[in-house]
Amino acid sequence: MKIAITYPPLETGKGVPLLGQNRQFQWFNNPTYIYPMVPAYAATLLKSKGFDVVWNDAIAEEWTYAQYKEYYAKQDFDLVMIETKTPVVKMHWDIVKELKQLKPNTIIVMVGDHVTACPDETMKNCPVDYVLTGGNYDFLLAGLCENLCDHSGVLDTASLEAGIYYRENGEVKNTGKFVLNQDLNELPMIDRDLTKWKLYSEKNGNYSKLPGTYTMAARDCWHHKCTFCSWTTLYPKYLVRTPESLLDEVGMLIEKYGVKEIMDDSGAFPTGEWLRTFCKGMIERGYNKKVIMDCNMRFCALTFEDYKLMKAAGFRFVLFGLESANQETLDRIQKCEKIEDMVESCNLAKKAGLSPHITIMFGYPWEDEQQVQNTVCLGQKILKKNWAHTLQATVLIPYPGTPLYQECKENGWLLTENYEDYDQRMPVMKTPMGSEKIKEAVQSVYKVAFHPEFIWHRIIGIRSWEDVKFIFRAAGKVFGHLADFGGKGDK
Repeated sequence: MKIAITYPPLETGKGVPLLGQNRQFQWFNNPTYIYPMVPAYAATLLKSKGFDVVWNDAIAEEWTYAQYKEYYAKQDFDLVMIETKTPVVKMHWDIVKELKQLKPNTIIVMVGDHVTACPDETMKNCPVDYVLTGGNYDFLLAGLCENLCDHSGVLDTASLEAGIYYRENGEVKNTGKFVLNQDLNELPMIDRDLTKWKLYSEKNGNYSKLPGTYTMAARDCWHHKCTFCSWTTLYPKYLVRTPESLLDEVGMLIEKYGVKEIMDDSGAFPTGEWLRTFCKGMIERGYNKKVIMDCNMRFCALTFEDYKLMKAAGFRFVLFGLESANQETLDRIQKCEKIEDMVESCNLAKKAGLSPHITIMFGYPWEDEQQVQNTVCLGQKILKKNWAHTLQATVLIPYPGTPLYQECKENGWLLTENYEDYDQRMPVMKTPMGSEKIKEAVQSVYKVAFHPEFIWHRIIGIRSWEDVKFIFRAAGKVFGHLADFGGKGDK
C-alpha cells in the first residue's frame, strides 16, 4: 500500500500558508515553515509497519499547484492524508474534488482541528473518503491502513478505533467520539530523512542557530482550558512522553544530523519532576553544550530555580502566552493567571538568562479602546525594558469547535462566517473599536522594534556572529509581520 502525507500548494496571492503544526492559521509574506510533527509521526509509524510512505509537503517545497497536479497524476497512491484548517478548508474541498477526478480510486483522508470540530460538514462538501478526528490521528491512520490491508480494501468497521468518519452505502457514518487512550511512548522516533526535515530547518524565525528542528514531548497543553485555542478541540486530555525518550531523541538529532537548536512544540512543556529530570539529563549527557532548547510554557508554572535549571540545561527561547493586559479578558478566556504574576514570571525567566517570547492578541469583542491600548502599552513596555526578548501580536480568531466560537454564535458577535476570512488578515468579531483600529494596534506593537531602547538592548546582547545573523533574520520577520497585517484584508 503506497501512502502519501501531503500538503498541496495553496495559491491565493496572500503569501505562504502557515498550515502544518500550527494552532492559529496565518498567511506569511515572509516564508516560515514549521515541522508538522504529528503528520511526521504518522509517516514514520506507517513506514515502521511496512507501508510504502511518501512525504510530499509541496508548500515547503515551494511548488506551484500545476507542478503538484502533474506530480500527483503520475503517482499511484493508494491513500493520501491532508491536514486542513478553517481558513483553507474550502480550498481543500475543491482540491479533493480535483484529486478524485485525477485518481478516482485513491483513498483521501483529512485531519485537523477544523474537521474534528465539523466532520460531517467536510464529508458533505467534498468526496473525501475518511475524516480522522482528534489529535492522535497518526495512530488512527495506521489502524485504518492496517484495517484496509487486512481485509483486501474492504473496511471492517467493527474493528476501527473511535473517531473515524467514513461512508457506507452512500451514508456518512462514524465510530463514535475519539478517545485519547494511546501511549505516545509506543511511537517510533520520527524518521527525519523520510519527512525531509531540512525543508523546515532554516526558514523559521524562532531559531537563533541553524540548522534547527522540532520535537514534541507532549500533546498538547496541560492547562487545555483557554477558550480561543483550536487545539483544545484535538487534545482535551494531556499526553506526555517520558523525559528519557526525549533525551534520546535530542542525542540522535545532535549526533546524526548536527542540529544546533531544537524547538519543542508541545502546547505547554511538561513541568515538575518531569522537567527537572529532563534538564538534569541534558546536563549529565552533555547535550546542554551542544544544542539550544526552546519550548512553549505557561506563566506562573515555574520557580526561579526551575528557570535557572532550564538555562543550565541549554534552554534559550521560552514562549509564553500573555494574550491581554486586562484581567477581565484573561478571566473570560480562562487563562487562570493574574497579569501581575505573568509579568513577574516573565521577569524571572529573563533574570535566569532565558529569552522569553510573549504572544498577545487583539480583537476581543468586549475590549474597548482603552483596554486595547493597555495591551499595546504593556507589550511595548515589556520589549523596551528587555523583560522579554521578542513578541508576537495577532488578531484573535474564534475557530469552530472552541468555546469562544460558541460564545460568538450565542451573542451575535461574528462579522462573517466565511471561513476564508478567518486567516488573521482582518478581525471576524464585532469590537467596540472596529476592524481597522485592531489591525493598527497589532502593527503598533511590532513597531517597537524600531524604538532606540529596544535596539540598544539587542545590540548590547550580542555575543557572537550568530547573534548578529539572528537579529537580521528577526528584523526580516518584523517587516514581514507588518506586511501581514497591512492592507485591507486582501479580499
